[in-house]
Amino acid sequence: MKPVIILFMLLQTGAYLFAADSLQVCSPDKKITVTVHFEKKISYTVQYNNEFILQPSFIDINVAGHKSLSENIKIRSSKLEVIDEVIISPVPEKRKFIPDHYNQLTIRLKEPYTLLFRVYDDGVAYRIVTGFKDSITVSSETAIFSFQPNKKILLPLIDPGQRTDRYHTSFEELYQLKTIDSLTEKSLAYSPVLVGSGTEVKIAVTESDLEDYPGMFLSGTGTNAIKGTFAPYPLHTNMTDGEFPQEVVTQRANYIAKTTGTRSFPWRVLMIAAADKDLPGNDMVYRLASPSRLKDASWINPGKGTDEWIIGINLFNVDFKSGVNTATYKYYIDFAKKFGLQRIMMDAVWSDYKNLFGINPAINMDTISAYAKSKGIKISMWTLCSTLDKQLDSALGQFNKWGVDFIMTDFMDRDDQPMINFYHRIAKACADKKIMIMFHGAFPPKGFNRTWPNAITREGVLGSEYNIWSDKPTPEHDVTLPFTRMLSGPMDYEPGILDNATKEQFRPIGKKVMSQGTRCHQLAMFVVYDSPIQIFSGNPSQGLMEPEFMKLLGDIPTTWDETKILDAAISDYIITARKKGDDWYIGGMTDWTAREMLLSTGFLDTGIYEATYCADGVNAENYPADYEIKKFNVENKTMLNVKMAPGGGFVLKLSKKKN
Repeated sequence: MKPVIILFMLLQTGAYLFAADSLQVCSPDKKITVTVHFEKKISYTVQYNNEFILQPSFIDINVAGHKSLSENIKIRSSKLEVIDEVIISPVPEKRKFIPDHYNQLTIRLKEPYTLLFRVYDDGVAYRIVTGFKDSITVSSETAIFSFQPNKKILLPLIDPGQRTDRYHTSFEELYQLKTIDSLTEKSLAYSPVLVGSGTEVKIAVTESDLEDYPGMFLSGTGTNAIKGTFAPYPLHTNMTDGEFPQEVVTQRANYIAKTTGTRSFPWRVLMIAAADKDLPGNDMVYRLASPSRLKDASWINPGKGTDEWIIGINLFNVDFKSGVNTATYKYYIDFAKKFGLQRIMMDAVWSDYKNLFGINPAINMDTISAYAKSKGIKISMWTLCSTLDKQLDSALGQFNKWGVDFIMTDFMDRDDQPMINFYHRIAKACADKKIMIMFHGAFPPKGFNRTWPNAITREGVLGSEYNIWSDKPTPEHDVTLPFTRMLSGPMDYEPGILDNATKEQFRPIGKKVMSQGTRCHQLAMFVVYDSPIQIFSGNPSQGLMEPEFMKLLGDIPTTWDETKILDAAISDYIITARKKGDDWYIGGMTDWTAREMLLSTGFLDTGIYEATYCADGVNAENYPADYEIKKFNVENKTMLNVKMAPGGGFVLKLSKKKN
């Protein structure tokens, strides 16, 4: 849908001239000031409330056979625009109507380069635009982010392991807290990263609108700066052997991209927050992305689904042999129907990984498809990305015949230029067949979900599956994600594990998968985490024994009219309120520290609301699966005392009563 333009103003060139070799632009609320410097190289600084939060940070791009952006700098023209728009999201993971108010500085150079700076009340972004007539080869890009001394940074450092290619990663790492100057060029992380600690102003560094160009990794410099690092173009690749074959790069070029000469490059993004609670609701990456390329997105159907892979289909209290078979999938369909879930996922092993038409002989797709249709439940399918690419047209046609409206594809594990183009090609092909897609083994969305709304969620996160083989998904990790990974778009964490443990009790056990923290901590993820399709990863046999709990879980929407972060502290706790229609859902999560907090309902409209409150039980500290559900009335003057056990959480559903 087209944005509504409320205000547009063009100021005369020179009205914002800061000095002979500088230009300046401020945020609409005047708190953020960006000064662009044109001395020997192009750099910029950022101030918040007149205090420098970004020291001189350098921008450049090197195009083979041409002068670089920062070479022989001569400004041809500049202008300032004040824009106030509203973006209407067809798949609103945070809010339906997204204010897009910013001041934009456009700087045209004598060489065929243009620099754009956008300054919002909640951040800064810049991008490079080129105007070469012919195609170009980009040798390198300089993106330096220089901070004040002694700053700390939360970042997902990539473990090099045994990889021959340092840029090969599943984008599933723990966030580590480091001092910036301790990072070297060998330190490699993907974005977003978060700079600042304690009561300092926080800055999240990421990117948006990534197309036909490699993604930006970040590495250290041994100083107070971090720098963008880009995977060079792959010259040679091989397919690996093993259970899940994938393409790996064996040789890379001495350039990062070959692309069209007239184009816009990705936005480099700095989200700025004076308070921790200002971060998780920030949708700046979405605002900066290219608008939807779908003429009609009305067929996109968000909601919740099941997945059997994490629990290893270890069902009980059933009269059939559970496994990858027809009876099991009919059981999952019945479960989804009973608790208001919209679909089931048929994960790996439903077919030969290398041939999507080599269907597992234990399942009958026609039977499963007909049964799902009779129950009003959709089917979703897992695919290996290399196989999907090879069989794309025929596979999507078959999925349509089975009534499949959502697929997952997995094991890309790269973000160099050809792989970025794979994402766009697959998303378009799926959209043409009215199929939603989720990428696993994937980089964070970075605005891709605005351009392709059918690319409805994405992994790129260390989530529930890691409980199978590690102790990495701790409650502290869980409450770090809303301030880091989630800033780049929706994430498929796959919450809902119903076997819950304390730190001491936890063991990674396949097919008997448990999570660290309480049952309500898992439930709250369905409210706190952005994801228009949420995947319930718990055991349905357990869920059937607790219908009241599962009914509440099934009721939680996955898209929202509005999002408010009521209270938060990075890596400590978060309380998120979401509105859908007249109803509100509030989710709270904490780390291993128990918390008791007073919650104001002043954001509610006038009237009486029926509250359904699911909270950690009195024994949850020692038996984390303990919870209580109670109901009572509230109004917008009510103050609620909420408690969270260690690793705990809560969900509060507020349904407005009719007069």
